[in-house]
Amino acid sequence: MRRFVFSTRFAPLSAAVAAALLAGSLSLHAQAAGTNPDGSQSESVTLSTGKQAKKRKGDEPKESKKDQKVQQSKDTKAAEKKRLKRNPLADVDKNLPDKQLYDKALEALNKGHFDVARLDLQTMLNTYPDSQYQMRAKLAVADSWYKEGGSAALAQAEAEYKDFITFFPNVPEAAEAQMRVGDIYFRQMDKPDRDYTKAMHAQEEYRNMIQQFPQSTLVPQAKQRLREVQEVLATREAEVASFYASHENWAAAIARYQTVADTYPLYSGMDQVLIGIGDGYAAQARFVRGANLPEGPKAKLEQEFDDRAMAAYTKAVTEHAASNHVEDARDRIAALNRPQPEATQEQAAASQALENSRSQYKLLDIAKIMFLRRPDVVQTATVGEPTMADPRPTLAPEVAKFVEDSFRDALNPGASAAAAPKAVKAAPEAAASETPAAAQPGAPAAPATPLGFNDINNPADGSAPNSGAVNMTTPAAAPAAGATGTGVGLEIVTPKAGETPRTYGLKA
Repeated sequence: MRRFVFSTRFAPLSAAVAAALLAGSLSLHAQAAGTNPDGSQSESVTLSTGKQAKKRKGDEPKESKKDQKVQQSKDTKAAEKKRLKRNPLADVDKNLPDKQLYDKALEALNKGHFDVARLDLQTMLNTYPDSQYQMRAKLAVADSWYKEGGSAALAQAEAEYKDFITFFPNVPEAAEAQMRVGDIYFRQMDKPDRDYTKAMHAQEEYRNMIQQFPQSTLVPQAKQRLREVQEVLATREAEVASFYASHENWAAAIARYQTVADTYPLYSGMDQVLIGIGDGYAAQARFVRGANLPEGPKAKLEQEFDDRAMAAYTKAVTEHAASNHVEDARDRIAALNRPQPEATQEQAAASQALENSRSQYKLLDIAKIMFLRRPDVVQTATVGEPTMADPRPTLAPEVAKFVEDSFRDALNPGASAAAAPKAVKAAPEAAASETPAAAQPGAPAAPATPLGFNDINNPADGSAPNSGAVNMTTPAAAPAAGATGTGVGLEIVTPKAGETPRTYGLKA
């Protein structure tokens, strides 16, 4: 048996053979992956036996995600939003027959086919009296009349809205219906110098809406409309007062201005209103200075009227410090030789906030006021609570009586004190007049001598009277038996020909 013994002398030979085989395999691989023997390019294929890595979500290109979405243009989105606003239930219960009639009517209403819309709505109400869309259909009928416009259509819309409130008083749409009633009169409002009946109705309806539906989301809008209506009413009263002031009818002017100040505190021209009140009392003070009165009564009357004028000017300076005419009030205070008042920080801040809430005039606003004859509500305040109940107005006869009483008290200090108790007894005397004739006293007490005002001519030249003097006159004849009265009054003195009657600066 022969043994094969590996000798170290064959080791170099075996290494050379292995190197030759390895070099041949590399050259063959390079030839397959590179070029052919003739020099042409050859394709190589690489096979991998390893596992493929998992793809992540973020590895996908972003463009593919955008391509998968359906893009809507802005016009499409706006049209869809508008459609849902007109009919929020457009995509609900499309297959129900009553809903189909309702949607058809709303579509006709939005296109301006009001008669067709009302016909479809009435058909739905008659055919499906128990429909869940009955309430909305009734409201849509009223809306059709409102959108149609015109006096007859708006009157019918008001009736429909009030019927809706009667049948559905507790639904949120009832507040919307009441708001529409106010809008009906708001649309028909005219300029302040025209008929103000519509403005008064609008004020009443907006007040009803705020009081009856205080939790409604439409309350802020109703309050702003109420401020605009009251701006128109205040402008009317202020213009009437300005007319009386231009004719020096100070009693009527003061009464109108005082009514505006008490009723419409948010009026944009409140500073001018207060200045007008002060000017009225300042005119009375000037009349007293020019009258030929005793020094004591004259000084008292001047002080009283100047104090009232100063109070009005002070209110304009302090409570409306940021207004446009505050400097005019300061000039008038300086003319009275009175110290200038200063507004507190709270008053200045409140006035500034009120003035900042007012809008400024634009060219479009001016065009609407001039050509469309709409009331001017541009500078209406947007802050503050509107007046919910009108206070008692100030009347011109009351102002005239106050001035007359002031003259009487200054010239005869005891006259008012004597007249007060007798005025209180007027009610018992009126009650006694309703008793039977047998129960009435036979003869009344002698009446007191009445207080009268006489005009005194200038003895030097016989000119017109320039002062009022007080005298005690005795009645020409005794009162008839059974007559009642306080016995205190004014003698009516008829001026002679060529004489100018004295009315203490007031006109009837």
